[in-house]
Amino acid sequence: MIKMYTTSWCPDCVAAKRALTQKGLTYEEINIEQDEGAAEYVMSVNGGKRSVPTLVSGDVAHSLSGFRPQKLDAFLAEAGL
Repeated sequence: MIKMYTTSWCPDCVAAKRALTQKGLTYEEINIEQDEGAAEYVMSVNGGKRSVPTLVSGDVAHSLSGFRPQKLDAFLAEAGL
């Protein structure tokens, strides 16, 4: 299962959700504006930045801020999805 850390205002999050849906992949969306622990986690894996969307699968975590399909493909390849 992919976890996607997002905010309500993030256009890159919308693009990433659309791309995952088009690929037929399911994900759990976690809004870091509503979950302080999630915000802290995102900052811990992104050098202190609240970078969204951040996708996580297993031990693999990637920020897809500045979304491009190539970033998503790299994440999916590294995560073995």
